[in-house]
Parts: sequence; C-alpha cells; structure tokens
Amino acid sequence: MNDNASALLVHQVPIALGDRSYLIDIGHGLLDIAPNASLPQGSSALVVSNETVAPLYLERLKKSLAPHYPRVLSVLLPDGEAYKTWESLNLIFDALLSQACDRKTVLFALGGGVVGDMTGFAAASFMRGVPFVQMPTTLLAQVDSSVGGKTAINHPLGKNMIGAFYQPQRVICDLQTISTLPERELSAGLAEVIKYGPIADMAFLDWIEQNMVALRARDPVALAHAVQRSCEIKAHVVGQDERESGLRAILNFGHTFGHAIEAGMGYGMWLHGEAVGCGMVMATRLSMRLGLVDGDFLQRITTLVEGAGLPVRAPVLDVSDNVGRYLSLMRVDKKSEAGEIKFVLIDGQGQAIVRGAPDAVVSEVIAESCAP
Repeated sequence: MNDNASALLVHQVPIALGDRSYLIDIGHGLLDIAPNASLPQGSSALVVSNETVAPLYLERLKKSLAPHYPRVLSVLLPDGEAYKTWESLNLIFDALLSQACDRKTVLFALGGGVVGDMTGFAAASFMRGVPFVQMPTTLLAQVDSSVGGKTAINHPLGKNMIGAFYQPQRVICDLQTISTLPERELSAGLAEVIKYGPIADMAFLDWIEQNMVALRARDPVALAHAVQRSCEIKAHVVGQDERESGLRAILNFGHTFGHAIEAGMGYGMWLHGEAVGCGMVMATRLSMRLGLVDGDFLQRITTLVEGAGLPVRAPVLDVSDNVGRYLSLMRVDKKSEAGEIKFVLIDGQGQAIVRGAPDAVVSEVIAESCAP
C-alpha cells in the first residue's frame, strides 16, 4: 500500500461477488495509501466525511489521494444518526453537481456507519451509479456497515428503510483510527463484533470473552483479529446471499429489537451499537422462551454485552403502552412479512434462524427486558 513504514497491511479479506468482488484491507496507517494502490480510476475524487472526523483525518487522506486523481474534493456532513436523512444526502449531491462532477468521479466515505451508508447511497444514485470506496473510521463500521454493500438513510417510521444494495470497490480499514474513538463509540462497535459469535462461530465468542479487556483497552493485536474475523464471517455470508434473500438476514441478530429502540427513542439518543447490544440480549431471551437455548446461554450473552460497556436493559418507549409501541415499530422492520415480525434467533449455540414468534411471547420478553 505505501512505502511509509508506518503503513502496514495486516490482512486482506476477499468478498467474492463475481465481477463485483473486492478486497477489505486491514492494517495500520492505511489512510496513507500510495498513488499506485488498487483504487478505482477517475477524473475526480470526492471525500465525504463529517464534522467530527474531518479535522482528524481529512487533509491526510486528501494528500494521499492527490497524486491519484486530478481533483480531490470534499464535503462535510453533520455528525450523528439523527442526520442520516434526505437533507444530508442532498449535501453530497449538491457538492457533486456544483463541482461539475461526472461519471468518472469516485466517492470516498471517510467516517463511521452513517457516512458510509449515505456515501454509498449517493454513489448508487448519482448519474445512476459511480464507484465508491469505504474508509471506515469506527470499529462498528470496520466490522459491519462498510462491508457488504448495504446503503440507506433513515425514515421517521423505520431505520434504513430507504436505500439500495450497492457494493464498494474496496474497503480500507485503518486500525489507527480506532485510537481516536470515544469510549462509548468503541463499545458500540463491540456489539457488532459480539454478534458474530452466537450466529456463526462459538470459538470466536470464546475468544471475545477472553479478550474483552484487551479490546476495550484498544490493544492493536486484539483489534486486528476482531476486525479480521468479523469481516471473514460477514464476507462468507454476503458471498452466499448478497441481497438478504435468506442467509444474510442472520447478520441482523439483535437488530429487530435494536431498530425499534432507535426509532422509538429518536435517532441518536442511543448509538446503533448500544441498541443492537441490548437487542441481542432481548433476542436471546426470546430464543430461550421458545426453547432454542437455555438460561445459562442467556446469562452468558448478557454478561458479555454488559462487559463491553453496553446496556442490557431496554428503555421504555411509551409509558401508556410500551409493549404496543415496540410491536408497532417492529412490524415495519425490513424482515417483517405481511405484518408478521421476524426475528433472528439463536437456534443452538453458533447458529441462527430467522422466524416469527407469537405476539404474546414477544410481549412478555419486552416487558421483562424493560423491567427495572
């Protein structure tokens, strides 16, 4: 990637999607990519970032891209899930059109999951599709949202309900960016790391439990392995089911409950990873109530989520009808079919299924999860 000794490529994970295949680069100092790196060719580069990340990394990336593109432009979005909207998306289009960008423009997403999702959606839409590269700067984005081509914005009635499947041409994970994450953001990313264990790899779950202290201390070796293994699992699933017609849905473990929490509280009140962490506990509780796992496994997941610094008790969304509010929000989840809520459940340790559950049982789980 770079002759600079500080730039070290630790691992590459391939995403096998035929002519849309690409690599995930994982390493240290990878923002300092060389001019001859395997990046999409283009007449211009537009770096999309936000007001928090840009002061830390934007000029460094623009300098790195300058030898590779005749023009390197940038646009800054407001920071936070609350701004994952049409208005923010239009800021990207405004920048592209006002700078007379063309079909040969390459978009670079420099930021967390919100920036990555909106940049990808803009790339899918502008002139009916231009190349883009994911350069995730948060743990959550590196292990999950930057990989697999899901792009979207939120709607007041549902999270990520407006978007497109559109694959990046490369994902570049610079582990050094994790050093500037606030503790809360680091914990939020750990939720998406944890989820891969119960649904696909119990040995990885064992490893996470043994290395949680190191992960929260940002040990570079532990972080590199967590990102690598998470990306390997997601790459394997996406390679088999790119558009979530079946298997890929298991990657939404904890998300049915989690998305309801985010929408019900108002986007940005809880971080996405915080809602997913709590949602995984709720989904495991539902799995237990349906006889798929035992109470010891529920306690194991609860302890691990709590150990990551994440909430394990669900918030009350409506004091007059809390259960009803949860159910109504979950009925507009993307996995729902004909009004039936679908959940990712743990069907024995290390494997998951997507299925419905009786409203009465779900209601009991919500009530138990929201209890003090």
